[in-house]
Amino acid sequence: MSVFKQISNDKILLKSDYFFVIEDGFPVSPGHMLIISNEIRNDYWSLSTEEKFALTTVIDDVKGLIEKTYKPDGYNIGMNCGEAAGQTVFHFHCHVIPRYIGDMQNPRGGVRHCVEGKGYY
Repeated sequence: MSVFKQISNDKILLKSDYFFVIEDGFPVSPGHMLIISNEIRNDYWSLSTEEKFALTTVIDDVKGLIEKTYKPDGYNIGMNCGEAAGQTVFHFHCHVIPRYIGDMQNPRGGVRHCVEGKGYY
């Protein structure tokens, strides 16, 4: 059973045909949210074509949700697909991470920092 299936309805901020949205339990920045598939899918590559298309709309909806409370200067959108990529919960979820000027000294490279030493170029 997925830990995401144990989330109570009062924690769900948005629900669609294919996904639901919660605040990340271990946020890396204020407003960090997770988009989670309603059906247990291992990762992005396991989503159906319909789910993949619907995901873009939900990402936009989450951006709007975040901006009701926060004023981010940018975003990282990320998915860990596979153990080698750092995935620990094998139920699809997409991180929408608001970024703020000054939240790290030099953000250049963004998601490239997932592999040590590769973020700066």
